[in-house]
Amino acid sequence: MERVDYQSLIIQDLINLEKKNELNLNPWYQRRSVWNDSQKSYLINTLFERKPIPAIYIRHSLDMEKGKSIKEVVDGQQRSRAIIGYCKNEFSAIFPETQKRVKYEKLTSAQKQSFLLTPIPVGYLQGADDADVIDIFARINSVAKTLNAQEKRNALYSGYFKQLSVKESVKRLEFWRQYEIFSANDIARMAEVQFISDVIVNFLDGLTNYNSSKLNKYYKKYDFEFDRASEMSNRLERVFNHLINIEPSAIKETIFKRPPLFFSLIIALDSLKKVGLKRLELGLFEIDEIFNSDIPVSERDKEDIEFYNASSSTTQGMTQRQTRNDYIKHFIS
Repeated sequence: MERVDYQSLIIQDLINLEKKNELNLNPWYQRRSVWNDSQKSYLINTLFERKPIPAIYIRHSLDMEKGKSIKEVVDGQQRSRAIIGYCKNEFSAIFPETQKRVKYEKLTSAQKQSFLLTPIPVGYLQGADDADVIDIFARINSVAKTLNAQEKRNALYSGYFKQLSVKESVKRLEFWRQYEIFSANDIARMAEVQFISDVIVNFLDGLTNYNSSKLNKYYKKYDFEFDRASEMSNRLERVFNHLINIEPSAIKETIFKRPPLFFSLIIALDSLKKVGLKRLELGLFEIDEIFNSDIPVSERDKEDIEFYNASSSTTQGMTQRQTRNDYIKHFIS
């Protein structure tokens, strides 16, 4: 193979290639299309917002019998199909300005023009034979790491609940870093998105245990509609406004920088109508001092022992969460 030339191709060009049968989306080594409408919608929303998408790799060849060029999609079949399908009104996508799902036919003329002029990154494989293409396809599709539960959830669902969880997590990126709640690797593996998703489920249902399958159900249930999204966002904003207005060390230098304990703090704060910032700050220091006391655990007060155990053993169960919630509220309310 000679080289890879990276260029931009606007969406209208992609549509034109497909209409003229000059775009091969089914090379024999490709997987069949497996994206659901939610995943397709998320890609279109990403393009609406002018955010980057992975490059599409194309091998350019000639059909000598028909006398025309053929552009064979080596990698990016599903992205290409989603873009073309949206322009054929096969599904709707969330439009950023309205946060409502809309089909292509419902866009205004100006919105359609803006969308069709959106550039897509393309890598053209120059001088690539079949062996080169198979090698490249194998390399591109072999670098993915084993996905954890949240990464699988993120790949499978793309609608309102997922987008709310991602948005609220990204909004607080500096908080996660400054307060050391999540490490860089945790954030790279979407631990903070799962955390926020779990918080939202508990806002909706009341205090419950962590359950990966339950999170999946909520991502699926609210994939196409979630009319309480604004309420969830406002409740998170209220809680974090309290937290950023107290001494950072009350979190960063105490047990509350541990995600399970920080989770319980958020749930406790959300349940209180009024929160005094000074009482909140002092309460967190008091809890940490008792937890790390030199007094043997067995010689402490019953409530302190229960909290210690609920914060030291399996921390995601309903019993442990309820114990921590009651204990924290006693100190900060």
